[in-house]
Amino acid sequence: MFQYILKRIIEMIPLLLVVSILTFLFIHMIPGDPARLVAGKDATLEDVNRVSIELGLDQPIWKQYVTFMGNLFKGDLGTSLKTGLPVSNMFADRFMPSIYLTLLSMGWALVIGLIIGTLSAVFKNKWPDHLGMVTAVSGISLPGFWLGLILIQIFSVQLGWFPTGGAEGWKSYVLPSITLGAGIMSMLARFTRSSLLETLKADFIRTGRAKGLKESSVLTKHALRNSLIPVVTIAGLQFGFLLGGSVVVETVFSFPGMGRLLIDSIAFRDYPVIQSALLLFSIEFILVNLIVDILYSTLNPKIQYE
Repeated sequence: MFQYILKRIIEMIPLLLVVSILTFLFIHMIPGDPARLVAGKDATLEDVNRVSIELGLDQPIWKQYVTFMGNLFKGDLGTSLKTGLPVSNMFADRFMPSIYLTLLSMGWALVIGLIIGTLSAVFKNKWPDHLGMVTAVSGISLPGFWLGLILIQIFSVQLGWFPTGGAEGWKSYVLPSITLGAGIMSMLARFTRSSLLETLKADFIRTGRAKGLKESSVLTKHALRNSLIPVVTIAGLQFGFLLGGSVVVETVFSFPGMGRLLIDSIAFRDYPVIQSALLLFSIEFILVNLIVDILYSTLNPKIQYE
């Protein structure tokens, strides 16, 4: 297992290198001149050129990339063009709120999704199944920005139970986590139902029942555990997407996280922040997939990695 993990970590290096190159190229294709934004709308052409030289934006793209990667290997993510602050300091303020929001969203979505999916499979074609699948379809169909605005209108504006934005206290995480996790919960519920129904048809389930095992034991110790592998795959992928895909939710709720920071940086053409944020999201996504692979062998000891 250790050799497998080490091998996967080594394989991350060329992958992240490709991601960094593509990210760097795509960012520089965004219309607009950061030097003009930094210098101000009333700045003269000479002022813009001076700012461009100071920021190194007059250099060829390949040279800018080499400089960025050189600083990155030294642990220096650069300086924000907008605020003049070190990018690492900006990430330190925004990273943990996003992590907390992602973990909370994924946590309740996983629990509720597994419960709905399991009940739907056990009571196939009965009212719990119909109710669960209606809930799942509704959660997938509702756009995140619309659901967020509805929650704000009802629970913040009308009832006053939760704040409309920010990240002050646990109440600030409730509505954003519901909005962010609704689609994930629905997807996990549907995959759990489908996978569990398929597992319940397997020969080893019939054998367990023939031996006189209790139905609860057959369901929890045998059927559910074996049906969780595809569910864990989906959960891991969605968790990776949540880490970098909370842009809409954080914007709707004015949440001070990484997604909101990325949107603001794109609007300002803040190259150092955009590059570092996207690279960070890529690393997170790859690590989540590695953790998912390790969980496979925990759920099914027959799966071994060399």
